[in-house]
Amino acid sequence: MRVSNSIAELRQQIHDDLRVQHPEWVKPNGECPKCDFYESRLMEELDTLTRTGSDESVADIHRVLEQGLN
Repeated sequence: MRVSNSIAELRQQIHDDLRVQHPEWVKPNGECPKCDFYESRLMEELDTLTRTGSDESVADIHRVLEQGLN
């Protein structure tokens, strides 16, 4: 259960941070397709790590996502 909470917290943090750091991505109606894309990538990475039993840290996942932003 702790892992789920951590993932949910991380996802919410990414959700909030993307919108704060990149307000130009957010449409006037509040939608943010680019933010949604990066959030879905995060969940794909987390799912892959969960299924493979990898012990990669959240920092490693964050690094992968940052590379995708550049």
